Amino acid sequence: GYISVNTYDKRLPALKQPPLVRENRLYQADWLLRFYQFKVEEIVDDSYPDLDLEIDPKLGWALRHPEQFPIDINQADYEMILRVPGIGIKSARQIIASRRFSKLGFYELKKIGVVMKKAQYFITCNELPTRTVNELTPTGVRRLLVPKPKKKVDERQLILNFTDNK
Repeated sequence: GYISVNTYDKRLPALKQPPLVRENRLYQADWLLRFYQFKVEEIVDDSYPDLDLEIDPKLGWALRHPEQFPIDINQADYEMILRVPGIGIKSARQIIASRRFSKLGFYELKKIGVVMKKAQYFITCNELPTRTVNELTPTGVRRLLVPKPKKKVDERQLILNFTDNK
């Protein structure tokens, strides 16, 4: 993360601490490039020049490409399974290995370690109870997955508005 070490030049922002969310997103994007076979143009491009700070880069890519989804977890290839939000390298390998023996459903995927909170909108399989990204729209899925902002005001606290009414 960026930390200003140059106190005399006022053109650069003086931050007391680096923005940790941005630093985390950069690590996630690097991980996608190195281990998930993503290309830089898929993570950021002219229409999306910055990383989204509310959602991880993999989920951001999936929401921008709803035409790629849903994928059938029992038939998709390894590379496409890796692109599903909520499925990591280890889980993708276990999915490929497990489906040789039987069809995978919601509970089998959960046991494997798939984060079903994210993945359920981008896959189809046996017994999947939710609607996909195409039925809910990318904006609807984003609304479901982005954490709600925490209230900074205690609702039990009495607030008195003092206004100057003359």
